[in-house]
Amino acid sequence: MNDQKRKTRWRMLLGQESAESLDAPLQGDLKQMDRVLDALYGDSKEGRKGGLGSSNPQVNRWLGDIRRYFPSSMVQMMQKDAYERLDLKRMLLEPELLESMEPDVHLVATLINLKDVIPSQTKATARMVVQKVADELMRKLRLPTEQAVRGALSRSIRNRRPKWNEIDWTRTIRANLKHYQPEYQAIIPHIMHGMGRKGNSLKDVILCIDQSGSMATSLVYASVFGAVLASIPALRVRMVFFDTAIADLTEKLNDPVDLLFGANLGGGTDINRALTYCQSHIRRPQDSILVLISDLYEGGNRAELLQRAARIQASGAKFIALLALNDEGKPFYDHEMAQEFATLGIPTFACSPDQFPRLMADALKR
Repeated sequence: MNDQKRKTRWRMLLGQESAESLDAPLQGDLKQMDRVLDALYGDSKEGRKGGLGSSNPQVNRWLGDIRRYFPSSMVQMMQKDAYERLDLKRMLLEPELLESMEPDVHLVATLINLKDVIPSQTKATARMVVQKVADELMRKLRLPTEQAVRGALSRSIRNRRPKWNEIDWTRTIRANLKHYQPEYQAIIPHIMHGMGRKGNSLKDVILCIDQSGSMATSLVYASVFGAVLASIPALRVRMVFFDTAIADLTEKLNDPVDLLFGANLGGGTDINRALTYCQSHIRRPQDSILVLISDLYEGGNRAELLQRAARIQASGAKFIALLALNDEGKPFYDHEMAQEFATLGIPTFACSPDQFPRLMADALKR
């Protein structure tokens, strides 16, 4: 790399404040990219961050520019930064701006946060944006989730002494090909494979989701997964959102958008109260799975929470604690409480959306 290219890279990294000292003038796309980045991350002499102002056309132009000059993954990251640095939460109240945004999970979380203050003329647009993201997530997540869960539910008990109507002829013939008798032109079966007998396939799944502000993206993914699981006849799904209060939104599982708009992000956290409610709906522990999605920062009684968790675990129900259900990397959570849960024998970890179907399949197979 020659000296000029090195200077140009440092110029892009350090921003417009370094232009004079580095003597590396930018041309073409690099100049435009620098302008877009400076609008978001640059600091003026007065100490104000960014430079988009409050003009709708200027903001819309900036949103169009970041999609032009940067890949989709970076667009989403920059939009997320813009919410915090440029007060886009206020600007999102205007329908024209919403229509120009790149819909993603973070935007949905922002809209859910703002749903009580979005004016009536913007609500239809906000719902359209949430619907678009929910539909895209359903498209990506439905098939792997259904395949994993149905596969776990239909796994049969191996039967080596099947009745005539239970014989799996394909597996039986394949296993006995080496016993083919030419003189009889027949296979003499030494091993028989049966279809097996399925146990009680109906399983109860309770998704207990922390709706504190830090869990926003996890709530979005959990809502979509809940809708997918609820569409599988062999599963009976209950959806519970909680902060210091409890909202049972099971009746909204057929519509992820209604489900998401039923959330109230923010507020405190009373995990013990939420688990108390969920425990009251565990009627068949051996056929029940409780998935708690929370960062485990308990605002209520920590000792009672651990006692409650221990009782649920001891009942025979499959209890899993997810510290996060998103693709944002290392989660932020209460390490001490997570260790206490793990000591009780409760699997406690973060999970990315692409791994959740496998998690549910393993839980159903116990």
